[in-house]
Parts: sequence; structure tokens; C-alpha cells
Amino acid sequence: MTSYRCPMCNSPHSVSADRIFDGRLMFRCGKCKACALAKAQASTDESYLEFLDMCDNNQVTTSDDLRPLMEQEKIVRPKKEVDALIAAAGAKGDALLEDVLHSERDYVVDVRALEEPPPEYGSKVEELPVDEAITGVLAKKGIERLYMFQEDAVKKVLQGADVVITAPTASGKTEAFCIPILQKIAEEASHFGSLRSGERGKIMAIFVYPTKALARDQLPKIVELAEPLGVRVGGLDGDTEEADRRRVYEQPPDIVVTNFDVLHYHMMHRTKFSRIFRTARFLVVDEAHVYTGVFGANVHHIIARLERLGGRMQVVAASATLPNAGDFCQSLFGRKMQVVQGRGRRGRINLAIMFPSLRSHRSLAIDLVKHCAKKHRTIAFSGSHLGSELLAFYAARQGVSIRVHRAGLTAKARGEAEQIFKDGKLSAISATPTLELGIDIGGVDAIVSNIVPVNRLIQRIGRAARRGQQGYAFLALGNDPISQYYKSHPDDYLSDQEFAYTDPENPFVKEYQVLAMACDRPIAVAESAPVWDAVQKLVAKGVLTAEKTRFVPDFKKAMEILNAYSIRGIGNRVDIKLNNRMAGDRSLPQALEELHQDAIYFLAGRRYRVKALHFEKQPYAELEPLPYDYPYYTRALTDEWPSIIEVHERKQAFGAEIAYCSLKIQKRVLGYANIEVGQEVAQGKNVMFEKPIEFEFTTKGFVFRAPRPGKAMSKADDEEYVEMSAFHASEHVIIEGSAMITGGASQDLGGISLGSSGLIFVYDGSVGGNGASRVLFDRLDKALGRALRILSECPCTSESGCPRCTYSYRCGNNNEYLHKAAAIEALSRIVEGERTEIGDEIQGDRALV
Repeated sequence: MTSYRCPMCNSPHSVSADRIFDGRLMFRCGKCKACALAKAQASTDESYLEFLDMCDNNQVTTSDDLRPLMEQEKIVRPKKEVDALIAAAGAKGDALLEDVLHSERDYVVDVRALEEPPPEYGSKVEELPVDEAITGVLAKKGIERLYMFQEDAVKKVLQGADVVITAPTASGKTEAFCIPILQKIAEEASHFGSLRSGERGKIMAIFVYPTKALARDQLPKIVELAEPLGVRVGGLDGDTEEADRRRVYEQPPDIVVTNFDVLHYHMMHRTKFSRIFRTARFLVVDEAHVYTGVFGANVHHIIARLERLGGRMQVVAASATLPNAGDFCQSLFGRKMQVVQGRGRRGRINLAIMFPSLRSHRSLAIDLVKHCAKKHRTIAFSGSHLGSELLAFYAARQGVSIRVHRAGLTAKARGEAEQIFKDGKLSAISATPTLELGIDIGGVDAIVSNIVPVNRLIQRIGRAARRGQQGYAFLALGNDPISQYYKSHPDDYLSDQEFAYTDPENPFVKEYQVLAMACDRPIAVAESAPVWDAVQKLVAKGVLTAEKTRFVPDFKKAMEILNAYSIRGIGNRVDIKLNNRMAGDRSLPQALEELHQDAIYFLAGRRYRVKALHFEKQPYAELEPLPYDYPYYTRALTDEWPSIIEVHERKQAFGAEIAYCSLKIQKRVLGYANIEVGQEVAQGKNVMFEKPIEFEFTTKGFVFRAPRPGKAMSKADDEEYVEMSAFHASEHVIIEGSAMITGGASQDLGGISLGSSGLIFVYDGSVGGNGASRVLFDRLDKALGRALRILSECPCTSESGCPRCTYSYRCGNNNEYLHKAAAIEALSRIVEGERTEIGDEIQGDRALV
């Protein structure tokens, strides 16, 4: 940390500088205790010059008076208030809470005890309307009674209802859907003996999980329930060994555990597996809340294709608690679903929300992990790969026994982290959302989380205190405007639930899925009415041909299109190799920022240098190890720019001309900065590449030009700043506010506003497009009206707005360059009919993403 000479006592290197959340710096002398708050300047050195002026003008205080000053500035909370919060939560005397919350560097926002009444018990297992062989399995597992919600789910499924079970992680959802499905399979056979003798050879049920890791984690639990009954269970995914794969094909299990990617692939390629799973009568979809937006739209059509080939199935879904579970699942599955709500059994959770006033979010998170991991098994959640790696890297340097768990690591590396944590040989795991799902990693006592919508926080908290012990959850707010808003409005955070949406009528997704449907089996004219528009588009493109009474695909063309399409909207990957062995992978275009030549890449808590990035048929990055004491890591310097390839459709939305286009998004890595480990600041000159690394991807999107907010600009000192901030804020609220209009597709969109030009681009975030922007284009009048209402009705008084109006969790500019009033003016002018045209040239002075 940089230190300075004190002008009051002339002690060298005695003055420290701590940056406060609002940008100001607090200078403090460790010798004479002189201290003052200085305005933010271009650099810390310039702020220090202001501190010198304050000393000359007797505008400093002493650190004896520092605490009242910090409390007055809401940098820290008065000790009495913190003690009152702890007492009100019933946690007085709790050593961990009192140690952590009496921090001199953080503001304690809120402390609450999360206590749920224990779930109600239902009937004894022997009283359930199921075969005694099933109750015998439950008895061996020590289950004497089911919870009431489990019994309710069992009965509804046995009655043939389509059911969605919503309950926290590890609350017993697996038993709730397994018991009735096993009973149903038994009823399909003449008696249990025929199951055990292996007379039948057909798949009766398909259990679908969103990830291969979760499917493999749950497989043994399903087998444990099924095996004593003679019900065979098998898994099949992209990593299944050839011998196991052959066994599934040749001796089909009663239950197959898989994912929607596998079902999609096998149906459209007409494989042997696609023929044997057509006998399935039951479809179980776990973690259904994952299937939102474009991914959910694809899943809707995959289920419809599955039923087209094999007949209607009874659907049973399990989900984390959602505020709109019934409506969401009705859209996802295309049928009315009966909702069964349950509670899990867990101990009391002490939740503390903390804001890092005098340090970075990462410093706070590391400190929390360090305190928790001394005595408590801890999971720390971060919002990015790099965030999880850096947290583990710094925590390990401070003596914490910690491993990384994230996508992009090999399944073996993730599995090892899970097992040693489960075995009690690891104190903490630093994870991305990979561990939000129900993978069993044993008992967890404490959760440290970055800021996410409260639904997801509750899902994460569900990891802790599952065995009835007291648990802890710390929400570490960040150094961003969203966190600053919730620092002052914690009740808003706790009520701002994230709803789940999907739109099966997304025309882009529908076209791909109808093409896949034709590959599954030619589409008869008699069944084409619901998909007629998509069929006609595919015929016009020469991919489908009308032959007598059916539409037949050109398989070569169809496979070229479909094999390049991801139902998850994920781009191609770059493999990561260490000593010529696979060590992980990263999706494009993000891989270019992290795996360029000479980049320092974090992998499982260690740093490596990228020796070379090879652009071959399957791109890969070659890593080499770095010394433990190497002082830097790197951050890429990038820019992004859109250009129009072809305009497909133009229309007017109120007064604005809107063009739906094929777009080229050019992403360039210009060079990199060396970031000093422990300081989090760039050192030395930026390293600029002689030739930038360029990645261009084509996608679909729309563009329009917003009118200038003249009134707001006339009142401003910096008109250009207000203008570009109006357009950037408008882009945010149009995308983020459209979730209910687009069926959750906002999560699949990207946006760019080109400085003060007024040009706003909204595009599909995946290579080739995913249909999300088309849905928004078609409904843009409604979206613009809603965006204006969101801004106008939000009670916040901040110039930049707040998380409920202008801020976005996904902003590439850290929610800077936002101006609420100017955005209201720009959108009002559109809605009132002011005419704007896109023009022929795409120009702008700065791309805000």
C-alpha cells in the first residue's frame, strides 16, 4: 500500500490512504493521528496534494475524533447500533458475528435471524399408498415419516397430475418425485418380480438435470431408492464411457438420467437412443428454475418433440422457490402444473449484510471467509471466474484451506474439491454459481455471497445449516452503485425478487426447433398448423421441401445449421492445456480477454502464463507455470464496436425508426495492464499489442437513434456527459425492464450505446443469434412505454438512478455514465412521437456496453 510523509509531524511513510465508497480518500497518520477526507482526484498522489492543503489550512482532525466522523459520514455504523442489530437478531454473544461486525472498515447494513418453523410431518411411510418394497427402502434410510409437502406431491403424482415441487435445496425434493415415479413404474409392470428378473427392456422415465455434474451427483441417490425394487437406472451424457453407453442402448434401463442437450442431439440425428427413449411415460425435470429465457424456450420445444415421437408424458418438475412457479412452469412445459410448496429442515441462519466502506469488495469477502473458515465449513460465491479465482488465491495466502469450484475447470478438478470438502479436509470452497444447484458436498455452516437477486441469495443460503446446526450467511455488497443503493435500502433488496420467464413463441428459437423436429421425423401437413410460419420460412430458405403430404429436410443443410446452434446460447470454446493435458476450457469471446499471449490466467487457485494461443480447428491456449512470488496478474484492454451487415426489417416505434438487422460485433483485445497482486492497481505502462487480437461474431439485433435530451443538457455543465449518460441509461432500462415482455429473454441480450450519437444497439448475446432481440423488436412499443414508466415511477432521487431503474448487474461500465432525468426526457420524446432516423453512418465517440 502506498504511504506518504505526514506534513504535521514530518514522519516519513506514516500516512495511509483509504478510498471510501463515494470516491473520496481518507488520509491518516499512524504517528500523530492527523486525518482528513480529501476529494477524489485523477490519482491518489493528486488527492494527497489536497490533503497537504488541508493541513496548511488547519482542516484536519485527529484519529481520536475519527470514529465520530466516520459514523457521521456513514462509513461505519455506531457500535451501539451494531450491538442493537445483533441483539434484535437474538445473536448477542455470538463470537463470530461480534468479531466480524465490529469492523472499522465496513458499514453494517442489516443483521437478521432467518428462522423457519420446522416442516410439517405427514403420514408414516407405511401408511403411504405405495408398495411395501418402497416403504422398506425408506425405512432403511431412517425415514419414518415424510414431510407434508412430500406426501402431497406423492399423492398428486400418483393421481396422474403434472406437478411442480418448489422447496429449498436439500429439503427432500428427490424423494418427493422418486417415490411416486417408482410406484408408477412398478404398476406398469405386472408385478415387482418382473422388474427384478429384467424381463422388460424399455425406458419408462427420463430424469433430466441441467448439468452433467449434478446428474452424476444425483444418480447414486436415485439408484439407492430404485435398486432394492429391481428398477434399473442408467446415466447418459456427453462424457459417458463407451461401455456404459452401449449398455444403455442394448439393455435400456427403466430410468435414464440425462440432460436436454443429449435428448436434442439424439432426436435430430435419429440415433438408436432416440428410438428407445420414446417409450418413456414420465419426465422428471429437476432444477426447473434454470430453464429461463432462450434456454427455456428451446427446452419447451424439445419436450414437445419428445412427446411427438413417443406420446404425452406425465411431467414432474422440481424447483427452487420461485414467486411465479406455476405460471413459469406452465409456459415451460406447455401445460397446467399443480404447485406443491415445501420448506426444508434447517437450523437458524444469522444473515448479515455488509458494505465495504474503506476497502474493496474482494478484501471484505476474503476477510469474511478467513473469519468463517476458522471454525466453520464455508462456501464463498463470486459472480465471475476471475472473482472466484482471486478470492481463493488471496485467501490461501492468508492461510485458509480453500479450493476453487467453477465452470471451465475439468470435471475431475471439481469432483476432487467436492470430495475433500465433504470429507472435512477442506475449510472453504470459492465458487461461481456452479454450487447453487443441489450437488451434495456435505455439511456447510457458512455462506459468503456477492450481491445477487434475493431469490438466488436464498438459494445459496439453503446450502447452510441443513443438519439443524446454526449457520451464517454474509452478503458482501460491492463497490458499485447497485450495492450503494441497497446499503441505504436493505428492505428493498429483501423484497426485490427475481421472477422466472420464458417465451416458447420466440420465432428464432421456433425456427431452429421446427427444423430439428423435421429431422426427428418429417412434418406431416396435418400437424403443421401450429408451426406453419416457421415451416414456410424454412421452405423459403431451401432447408425444407414439400413432398406430397409432408415436409422433408435437406439433411446436409439442416445439420450444418443445427450443429452450429447451442440450445444454451453458448459460443465455441477455447481448450486450456497444461503440459499437453486438458486443464479446462473457456467460451468465446471471453476467452480472448483471459487467454491472449502473455496473459496471466488463474486456474484452480494458481497462476499461469499463456505461452501461446493457437487458432486451429479447435483453438487452445498453452499454459506454463509461474513462480509463487510473481508480483502481477493481467487485465485485458478491450473495445467493442457494432456494424450493420444487413437490414431485414424496418418499422416505427412511436416516433423512432427501428431496424432489425444482422450485425457484426467486433471485439478487440488491444493489450493488457499488469495488476499488482495485493494492490489491485495497474503498475507501469500498459502493454499494447502491435496487432490487436480481433474477434468478430455475427448476431442479430436492432438499432435506433434516441432523441437528444435538450432540456437536461441545457442545465448541465458537461452537456456531452449528460447526453451519452441519457442514452446509456435508456439502453439499460429498455433491456432490463423487458423481462416480462420478452419471456425472460433480457438475460440473453447485450447492448451498446454509441456515446453522444444517440444510436442504441440491442443484440443477441450469443454467436449467430438466439432470437431474444427479435422478440424485443416485435414488442418494442410496449417495452419503450414500460421503460419510461419504470424511470418515471421510481422514487429514487439519485442523478444516476438506482437498481430499480437505471442500473444493471451486467453493465460493462460499472454502471457509470447514467443520467436518470435525461433518460426520462429522451424516452418521453420517443413516446410522444418525436421522429428520429438511424441514418446511413454508424458513428459515435464512445461505446458504452
